[in-house]
Amino acid sequence: MIQQIRENRRLQGLLLILPAMFVMVTLLVIPLTLTVITSFGQRDADGNVIYTFTLENYWRLLGFTEQGWDDLYLRILLRSLWLAVQTTVIVILMAYPLAYFIARSPEKRRNFLLFLVLVPLWTNFVIRIYAWVMILRSQGVLNSTLGAIAGLLNVPFQPLDLYPSQTAVLIGMVYEFLPFMILPIYTSLEKIEPSLYEAAADLYANAFRTFWRVTVPLSMPGIVAGTILTFIPVIGTFVVSDILGGRQVILVGNLVQRQFLDARNPPFGAAASIILLVMTLVMTLYYTRRFGLREEIAAG
Repeated sequence: MIQQIRENRRLQGLLLILPAMFVMVTLLVIPLTLTVITSFGQRDADGNVIYTFTLENYWRLLGFTEQGWDDLYLRILLRSLWLAVQTTVIVILMAYPLAYFIARSPEKRRNFLLFLVLVPLWTNFVIRIYAWVMILRSQGVLNSTLGAIAGLLNVPFQPLDLYPSQTAVLIGMVYEFLPFMILPIYTSLEKIEPSLYEAAADLYANAFRTFWRVTVPLSMPGIVAGTILTFIPVIGTFVVSDILGGRQVILVGNLVQRQFLDARNPPFGAAASIILLVMTLVMTLYYTRRFGLREEIAAG
């Protein structure tokens, strides 16, 4: 048997990928299949799943109910999508200059700056979000500081009503996912050969034109990677909105959590999960195909 394995390269390859296939099937294919099946089901009075085939859960999510039009859940879907887009755009605008500054810094300073980017990730995710509660609440650090400054300047001050709110959720998400955008953009910028900048200078390109025609296209792989690392977790998050938004900000992640744990309606929660998955796949495929093509053209 061992001799046959040694002589058969195809069998060797199959044995090598078996562990990965087992993990994929166990942790991805089976749970996803069960979720899809459950999403077409119904629940009984006790919250148990009745496995039938109905599109009622999906129609309800899109606003079509037996009582008529109700866009409650559709607004939750659109709010989640809009907040994810907002977060991703803001993170790109903030991360790019920071990554550019780090990539252009001397090596010793560069290592220290990368260390500063990574330091927040050493702290628990939930603790970091609760820190923003202390900063943004009505008697928090931000309002206390602004109030003290207003007192020194002898001007009236109205405390900012930031917590709980959708603005607080947006701030928390931008803070949380900023490092995941900085690092891939920095990696792309660092790989750009200095000779390309010299060639652009030889062709009389000014600094802005060099940046726009050389730096940005060559850093596009980092932007695409950072966008995926940011957009996908943001659109499905529920912890940040739960802590910083309270009951005022309900996203798809909160909807799924409450349907499974509080409302005891697994079919509806499963349908919301599948809708979330489809939204994420569509947005990711569109983004990678559009900007990935530009990346290939730039590389060519």
